Amino acid sequence: MAEHTSESAEPNGSAESTGRADQRMPRWLPRAMLLAFALLAGYQLLDWAGHKLFGLATMMLVSFFVSLAMEPAVDILAAKGIGRGWATGAVFVTLFACVAGFLAALVTLLVQTVSNLLEEMPRLLNELVDFVNHHFHQHFTIDQLRDRLLHDSNILSGYAERAANNVWGLSSTILGGLVQFLTIALFSVYLTADGPKLRRSICSLLPPDRQATVLHAWDLAIGKTGGYLYSRALLAVISAVAHWIFLAILGLPNALALGVWFGVVASFVPTIGTYLAGILPVLVALTIHPIDALWVLGFVVLYQWFQDYLLQPRITARTVDVNAAVALLAVLAGAALLGAVGALLAIPATATVQAFLSEYVTRYEVAEDPRIERDVRRSRWKLPPGRAGSSRRGQRDSAAESALERDDDAAGDTPNDAGDGPDLEDGTGTRRDDTTS
Repeated sequence: MAEHTSESAEPNGSAESTGRADQRMPRWLPRAMLLAFALLAGYQLLDWAGHKLFGLATMMLVSFFVSLAMEPAVDILAAKGIGRGWATGAVFVTLFACVAGFLAALVTLLVQTVSNLLEEMPRLLNELVDFVNHHFHQHFTIDQLRDRLLHDSNILSGYAERAANNVWGLSSTILGGLVQFLTIALFSVYLTADGPKLRRSICSLLPPDRQATVLHAWDLAIGKTGGYLYSRALLAVISAVAHWIFLAILGLPNALALGVWFGVVASFVPTIGTYLAGILPVLVALTIHPIDALWVLGFVVLYQWFQDYLLQPRITARTVDVNAAVALLAVLAGAALLGAVGALLAIPATATVQAFLSEYVTRYEVAEDPRIERDVRRSRWKLPPGRAGSSRRGQRDSAAESALERDDDAAGDTPNDAGDGPDLEDGTGTRRDDTTS
């Protein structure tokens, strides 16, 4: 009986031990959990570092493109015997002088425009009140508007309070922008002056066949970026001179500053630069002679057409030749990725990529085919003689009938009884017998 009990207990004990072994954690699970936590921590660390360094990476990217744009001018000066450091300094001093002159002209223009607007405000308000009273049969007066404005002074006081609270934020934004500008300028100078050393250091990390590819891509980037900058600068100068002359003829104040403003903004701000640049001259014209605003608007549209279809293709044909739709898509993509900086750098970057791919993408000669140009006059469905005035449906019907006749003739062709070959057609469409020919 005892032996039977011990024998029955042994299977139960082995079953319990097997159950405990099955319930134990697998040996690989702790390692897998540890690895997962380590990967998660690494991802969080990289994400934190990426957010912190994104601004610095953007500034370095802008500095790199600025150095690419400045390097052709530095190379020209260096080829004339000037040291690369001095040549870099001369080029960037000239660039900073141009930027400072543009900013000075812009500040002067804005100050004088605001002062003129304040001086003309009473006259403009009187004209506006007279217009509303005449066309809408009202009886408003300036005194009523002033009393209503003073009655709602809490709105003005609230706006002034919010503006006072935002002064510190505005000043910090301006200081931050100044620091970013100086940082970009400093790195741009370093990258331009030490361009040969930088290329040598990068090529030293690559095998010889890859070195040639990298240097070729670098040359393309320099050519396209520099060509974009210089072509845009030339377009800006021409546009500034043209608008200066036109605005001076109209008698608008600060015509030179307005011309510089329009030339720079319209040439260097992609896609919407013309519309942004045209706002300020139109506002200035409205404060002086409202009818002149229409002349300014018409000249802006006319000159933009002249630049887009006649002037710009001749200037940018050998520098940055990018399709308009591709350029717009690149600007939108760059703005979505990097904001205004991405929009500015999108076109030269796209031109560089396009030129680099064209070196390695095989292109084939396209045969002449009217279907490419969709030229109806050269299409294969030509009208038969005497049917030149028929409609398209008549053309399709005649073509279908001729096809059916050819099929019937082909089905009815049989060898002659004398063993002659099949009848053929000559080039004129008349049938001939093979034996008689």
